[in-house]
Amino acid sequence: MNYIYIRGSNKMKECIKSPQLILEEKKAVKLFLWLFYIVYFSFDILAYYLLPNTLKNEKIGNPQEGLGNWIYVLIMILLPISIWMIKKGNLYLVKYVYIYCYLLIDVINTLIIYIGNPKHYMGGHIVEVLFVLFCPIFVSKKYFWTVSLSLIGKYIVLGLILRDPQVFISIVIYLILSAISNVMLTRFYSYIKSLTSIHDELLKKEKLAVIGQMAAAIGHEIRNPLSSLKGFTQLQQERYPNTNDFYPIMIQEIDRINSIVNDLMYIGKPRAVKFEKASIEEIIAYTLSITQQQAEIQGITVETTMAGPLPPIDCDSNQLKQVFLNLIKNAIEAMPDGGCIKINVKVVEKQKMYISIQDEGCGIKDENILNLGEPFFTTKEDGTGLGLMVTNQIIKEHLGKLNIKSEVEKGTKVEVILPIIHRK
Repeated sequence: MNYIYIRGSNKMKECIKSPQLILEEKKAVKLFLWLFYIVYFSFDILAYYLLPNTLKNEKIGNPQEGLGNWIYVLIMILLPISIWMIKKGNLYLVKYVYIYCYLLIDVINTLIIYIGNPKHYMGGHIVEVLFVLFCPIFVSKKYFWTVSLSLIGKYIVLGLILRDPQVFISIVIYLILSAISNVMLTRFYSYIKSLTSIHDELLKKEKLAVIGQMAAAIGHEIRNPLSSLKGFTQLQQERYPNTNDFYPIMIQEIDRINSIVNDLMYIGKPRAVKFEKASIEEIIAYTLSITQQQAEIQGITVETTMAGPLPPIDCDSNQLKQVFLNLIKNAIEAMPDGGCIKINVKVVEKQKMYISIQDEGCGIKDENILNLGEPFFTTKEDGTGLGLMVTNQIIKEHLGKLNIKSEVEKGTKVEVILPIIHRK
């Protein structure tokens, strides 16, 4: 049965039967039925009536050997059976019924004709070519292999039973036809994959556009009163420094809200990247100075390895500071009970800067890694999912790559790869 695949919450991808795929399968089955009967009876009319009449030395009329006219009766019986199966919703089985029933009828007919008969094998039917070359229309690798192996297997069996070397000519022919059909099917799959990728990208862009419009409006309205709240809270803390221990917490939470607003504003109106030469050591050092206090409070040590000397890179240093601030904060928040963060910076492939940030936190499940960077998807209880989304967007604008590797209960490793020289 045909399915479309989407990301789900389970490790295995969730399958959903698509009504559109059912409709397309129904169209393909109807076209196949029309072509099957047209090709089948046209070939027999040509073989038993038109050609003998032209050659003047062949007997004209329906075949008398083998199953005779019963072969047409059996082939026609398949039509009401297939119509009944379509009405019952088993249309995906119709194509298999035809290939198996045809092969059974044809093998029985061939054995009746040629067993004990000294004449050379002259069997086969042009409809078999239809089976092979029509496979890609169903876009099913399972059906393709069923048809190809069944037809080739049929001639191998007949060749062994009849001991007629001419049978093996058909094997070569169907091997070639199957190879052609496989190329067509592969191209179909590639084309469908490209269309699906484009469709997913358009959906993502549409989602981001809606989120961006909403984010810009909300962020603008929140930022002004947020500044006032922080100012008044700081003023109260200065006036009454020993009367309330909650002022630092209030200021910290206001800063967290402000960070979320900044992410929202970036989504709503991304800033243009201003590429300038900057030192990656200075960017990392600045980020660590911002996060040092939070790391010390949680008992976290940071080990930094710089495989220097490191060349300056073309980047927007402010945006990269935001990237590494988000990533290091994520690493810190993943280790509430302390641990070690290892930061490694080096040049790879001579033209790329490699920065890895590895923590010893709780790790991320495999199914969640696929969704990281999606709007509002987060594994944190109080997270928004916007930080990693903004991080990923900034790295893409710098023509870089973001890789995330994680093991549950062992930690997470985030790799950032940036080009050293920006090429317009």
